[in-house]
This record gives sequence, structure tokens and C-alpha cells, in this order.
Amino acid sequence: MAEMKDIQWFPGHMTKTRRMIQANLSLVDGVVEILDARIPSSSRNPEMDRLVKNKPRMLILNKADMADNNATEKWIGYYKSKGFTVIKCSCKNGDGIKNFLPAVKNQLLKELMEKRREKGIEGAPLRLMIVGIPNAGKSTFINRMAKSKKAKVEDRPGVTRTKQWVKLGDKVEMLDMPGVLWPKFEDQEVARRLAFTGAVKDDVVDVEALASFLLEYLALNYPQSIIERYKTEPVGSGFELLENVGRKRGMLISGGEVNTERAAITVLDEFRSGKLGNITLEMPDREEGSE
Repeated sequence: MAEMKDIQWFPGHMTKTRRMIQANLSLVDGVVEILDARIPSSSRNPEMDRLVKNKPRMLILNKADMADNNATEKWIGYYKSKGFTVIKCSCKNGDGIKNFLPAVKNQLLKELMEKRREKGIEGAPLRLMIVGIPNAGKSTFINRMAKSKKAKVEDRPGVTRTKQWVKLGDKVEMLDMPGVLWPKFEDQEVARRLAFTGAVKDDVVDVEALASFLLEYLALNYPQSIIERYKTEPVGSGFELLENVGRKRGMLISGGEVNTERAAITVLDEFRSGKLGNITLEMPDREEGSE
């Protein structure tokens, strides 16, 4: 088993984001949280329940095209049983985006819209706060909905730094908030999953240990992904698998030693880009079933 120092990462602007969320809640009718479908539990900020309180909540399982579809359907059922409005999508290619506005009007804010209709003020715009951890695809989602590039998008965590209102043509306004993590990762399994998907910057983690943990998980749960991508059997420790990947890819240094750092970067990059197949790193019966 690989060893790894505890992961801790909480940039200063994220403290500001928490205050910003609290200060702007009174301006919105509901809150939409963007999750990574590969880690639907780990990518849910545990502070959001306390921050958002009783506002209507929607969960969007983004990057569903890279997740295990059977697992995604189980997560959707689980969160619906907890009272959330839930949809899945892939913001990058647009799959499932068309389901967002109907879900807002027919589920999330249906009661509010009925009350407004009774009072004769149904023309008022629906206002939604969009939240999510870094790199979950929040800005890509907003740009898809707005059919523009209003929100800055980069494939690295912590890009959106300030709030911004984005108006949709269908009488919906979205308040985009910066991505926010929590002050301390009490559960290092959660921290590792966030790091696997790129929600935590690689420069604050040991990439070789991280890739070794990922390969161990894949060997147990998705062995075919290792066989097909790296042409090696999924046996041995995570670090041994990492060495095998490097050897198969010709990542050698003087003396025939494997450049495990280069191999680790490759494994993480290929997982994050979906080249290892459709993979989910946690299941509801294991992660949140005791709630």
C-alpha cells in the first residue's frame, strides 16, 4: 500500500467565498450544486448544508460521460431519496443540459412558481445560485446555459474568483460563485478522490503516491481499464503497477530505472481525461448509506 502525507489545501479566497455565499443567499430562490459524477459524495461540500439551510436544492452530476453509468443511476436514486432535485449531464459536450430548465421549473421551484402565479407575479425572474468545488465544471455549465463564454473556464482548480450574474433568455438568472473547498479534509479518502479528479492542485500532493492509490483502486474495481490501457496485468501493489506502467510506456532513466513521477503524471492525466474508461470512485451504499 502506498503511503502519502495528509492533503490539505484551502486558498484564502475560499474563505471569502463562504462569506459571499451566506451574504447572497437572500437574493436567490434556489441553489444548484455542481458535482463530479465520478465522486458524487466527495465532491459535495459538507459545509453547503449549513450554509444554504432551507433553500430549494438541485444537484447536477456533471462529467457523467466519464463516470460509470450504473453507478451514476444509483447516486441519482440515492440523492432523490434524500429530497434533492437531481439531473446528470456532461457540460463539456452538452449532453443532458436541456434537462436543466425543465427540472428547475417542474421540480426545484415548482412550488414557488405556483405561489407567484396565484399572486399574479409569475413574470418575475427565477434566481439561482450556482455553487461547486473547484474543477467540477461550474463555469462550463454556465457558459453552456448562457450560450456564451461569460464565465472564465480553465482545466485547473480555483479559477473563478469573484461572483457574477448571468442572465438566461428564459427568465432565469444565475449567480456564479467561486469554487469552494472546506478548511480541513477530515477524511483523507475524500481528499484523495478530490485529488484524483484534479479538484486539488497537483503541486500540493505527492503525485506518485496519488497515482499508486488510484491504480490500486482500479485494479480492484476496474481491472480491465489497466489491462486495455497499459497492457499490463492488474496485480501487485499500487507502486508496482505504477512501475509497470512506466516500463510499458518506455519511461526509463539511466540504469533502466523507471521514471515513476512521469508515469504518475501520465496515469492521473489519462484518468482525468477519460482515457481509462467510465469510472466511478465511490458508491452510495458504501459512502453515504449510513445517513
